[in-house]
Amino acid sequence: MTELFEPVGEHDWRIATTATGLLAAFNEAGVLTSSDVHVATRIGALGGEADERVLLAVALAVRAVRRGSVCLDLSAARETAPELAWPDEWPIEQSPLLTAGVIRWERGLLYLDRYHRLETQVHDDLAARLALAPPPVDEARLDAALARLGGDHFSDEQRAAVVAALRRRTTILTGGPGTGKTTTVARLLALLADQAGGGLSIALAAPTGKAATRLQEAVVTELESVARTWPEAAGLVGRVDGLTLHRLLGWRPDNATRFRHDRSNRLKYDVVVVDESSMVELTMMGRLLEALRPESRLVLVGDPRQLTSVGAGAVLSDLVAGFEGRTDSPVAALNVNFRSEQDIKELATVLRDGDADDVLRVLRTPSEQVSFVEATDQASIEAALRPDSLAAARAVWQAAVAEDPARALDELDRYRLLCAHREGPYGVRRWNQLVERWLAEDPEVEIYGLWYVGRPLLVTSNDYALDVYNGETGVVVRQGGRPRAFVAGSERLKEFAPGRLDAVETMHAMTIHKSQGSQADRVTVLLPDEGSRLLTRELFYTAVTRARHHVRVVGSEAAVRAAVETRAQRATGLRLRLAEG
Repeated sequence: MTELFEPVGEHDWRIATTATGLLAAFNEAGVLTSSDVHVATRIGALGGEADERVLLAVALAVRAVRRGSVCLDLSAARETAPELAWPDEWPIEQSPLLTAGVIRWERGLLYLDRYHRLETQVHDDLAARLALAPPPVDEARLDAALARLGGDHFSDEQRAAVVAALRRRTTILTGGPGTGKTTTVARLLALLADQAGGGLSIALAAPTGKAATRLQEAVVTELESVARTWPEAAGLVGRVDGLTLHRLLGWRPDNATRFRHDRSNRLKYDVVVVDESSMVELTMMGRLLEALRPESRLVLVGDPRQLTSVGAGAVLSDLVAGFEGRTDSPVAALNVNFRSEQDIKELATVLRDGDADDVLRVLRTPSEQVSFVEATDQASIEAALRPDSLAAARAVWQAAVAEDPARALDELDRYRLLCAHREGPYGVRRWNQLVERWLAEDPEVEIYGLWYVGRPLLVTSNDYALDVYNGETGVVVRQGGRPRAFVAGSERLKEFAPGRLDAVETMHAMTIHKSQGSQADRVTVLLPDEGSRLLTRELFYTAVTRARHHVRVVGSEAAVRAAVETRAQRATGLRLRLAEG
């Protein structure tokens, strides 16, 4: 018998339940946590289920959701720990939990009811949008407008995507870095405004404030470019604001799981563009779809090869795979890369294709854009990372002491050290501490306390009262002889007394997961040991594609091979539902 414990506070633990048999064995083996077992036994007690095989399946389903899956594929579950004594059969279909609707069993997948309802809702809402009559298009006006949208930065592939999106209410625009997704979105907005005679309400949204800011800036820049040959497009520039998805939907302080906008209070916008859609989890996608007016246009933009959302689901990749081969597919893929950084583009391409030998060949080929430091011992890694990390931290500090928050934030985006882990020798906590120590060794630099001038900040959760959001970045800057925290929001630079910001951490280094939706001129990717379970192709690809001009990979050949050859796997049923029509 194993006593299981459940945390109720940061340092407070209490006995949660007592497990025997299969649950105890899987807990002792580290497959299940105490909270997984606690939830399963509680559900069993409430639903009248005593069969330990069913309770094990429920606990594994809880674990699956915690790790990002929407459901549990029981046929593949054994692979997680083949050395354990797994049940020969799973009597799910006879369970009273199934009859009560607590769990769902469909297509060989086991769901907790909440996630089954979410997945079904997302599918049904998308299907309803696709079933609507296509929006009317003035063909003569379209031909005239397209003639004014030419130029070197508007390819035939982008033109085809824009025209296809113009004829749909729902578009999924995919492509890797440098394929012109923003260029395509800007020209689509110009054409939509022209079709509407100018009166068009537009929302540009993204999962994080940083991504929303980048989207707004990029779309405005492209619209200004379009306006050189089509002056009417200039009228759109002041009407596109970047918003986080939480702000778009309207957070409710009385109910953190719901929003002001839903089926009974739809969003007012004619067009909603969501960038970095690979980061959107199933729950948020469900809330977005139910808040859209049926006649409004939705444009989901993203790269399905990037890391999936932190929460449950892999919605964007599911949509791309599920609609593949369907005649009514709303997916428009951009494949031609226009970036001048050809070596970074080649590295991203071979990473996407999954050939480790090709990835190592590109990494080891001398280049001004890609470099590889093959180091495994900590002394060598520190020697490789110290010069750039220290120089970047000092540049931020110099701007901060000069009372220039805009320049300090610009410096923050010139260099980025990315890690797979938060803890351990390859984790951001250690590297943040090292960079602070190196910076403090400079006799010109003064570092006192937590809120020292020049401290780079990363917002780690949404604070609706302060209007700061997960993923936004900031710097502590001297202002009138005292430290002030400046955060780069999606609409403006926001200033705070440091003590008002609770959910922030130091950002001399950041995790690859947190880097999604942002870019830097130069990026260093620190790979962990090859045994890390976080090492996947999607993680590596996401890290590499954060770089605008130069990416440096630090790690071993074995770590590179492990990353390239390991795919992130999430169990969902959405792509199967979509493929069935």
